[in-house]
Amino acid sequence: MGRFFAVKTTVNQERIVANLMELAVKKYNLDVYSILSPKELRGYVIVEAKDVQNVKRAITGIPHARGILGGEIPFKEVEHFLIPRRAVEQIKEGYKVEIIAGPFKGEHAIVRRIDASKNEITVELIEAVVPIPITVKADHVRVIERGD
Repeated sequence: MGRFFAVKTTVNQERIVANLMELAVKKYNLDVYSILSPKELRGYVIVEAKDVQNVKRAITGIPHARGILGGEIPFKEVEHFLIPRRAVEQIKEGYKVEIIAGPFKGEHAIVRRIDASKNEITVELIEAVVPIPITVKADHVRVIERGD
């Protein structure tokens, strides 16, 4: 396992920096083992490499790459980005969601109840004349607005 470093980037350009770094790593055959661009970590890309020199070479000339944050990052600080979270864990009651699959696809709704054990949520459609509770899989909704 390599050592972890944080590359500072322009906010909302993390994915572009990661993709350009990948091209540089392949082109120059650098000892970079992984590049991680988690959604929650804005303005940074985590890089696993043999040493800091390999990371410096990987970001040389890449637009939106601002430099390397000083020092190595312990694995404990990176580990939680590697564990996938279930969709239901990221949704709370009162959130406004869009249904992205099933017969109500495209409808907007408010989350009323969460059943984490079944990975399901109960929502009420916003534009419905009569509010009817509908149970859908948590994977079938996308959070639009973090509510109340």
